[in-house]
Amino acid sequence: MSSRLRRLLVPLVALVIGLTALVAAAVLTLRPAGQDVRASAVGGPFALVSHEGKTVTDRDFRGAPFLVFFGFTHCPDVCPTKLFEISEVLRATGGRGGALRALFITVDPERDTPEVLKNYLGSFDQRIVGLTGDPAAVEAAVRAYRAFARKAPAKDGDYTMEHTSLVYLMDKGGRFIGAFNLDRPPAQAAQELLRHS
Repeated sequence: MSSRLRRLLVPLVALVIGLTALVAAAVLTLRPAGQDVRASAVGGPFALVSHEGKTVTDRDFRGAPFLVFFGFTHCPDVCPTKLFEISEVLRATGGRGGALRALFITVDPERDTPEVLKNYLGSFDQRIVGLTGDPAAVEAAVRAYRAFARKAPAKDGDYTMEHTSLVYLMDKGGRFIGAFNLDRPPAQAAQELLRHS
């Protein structure tokens, strides 16, 4: 083989190998919709106490899509606002949304007893279920959802809670679908929720 032909052939072979690798990476990365992909690591088993005083697990909410929100009853603005927005979405589902639930998991189990949660949630849609438990059980739920919660001292010797304000959308099997967008009209958000029923 002549040196001129070899000089042309080497870059050409490198180009073909590079293009083949690029196509293989694209095929493996950009899967068509509908193909099975690895399940998300968000969510998982929990055992907590409802605002009705009953022990519940994640399995009790399977069968219909559900929302999960972490917060606390002493929250001054984010939590009541999110719960109001969730209530509006649930109301907008009408008769088709009877089986839907939203879980309000406290990040402050020291203050948020079942009784406190029940009283607090009386202002919101009845399909919102307040959940509490011992600190270890609540922390396990926070970890399972890859959420964040931390006690932060307040000026007056009291404390507040810093926490994730994301609303999680779970499918009817308890698997994470994605963050649920409440920054849109309730009817539009309700349609997304019902689409997963």
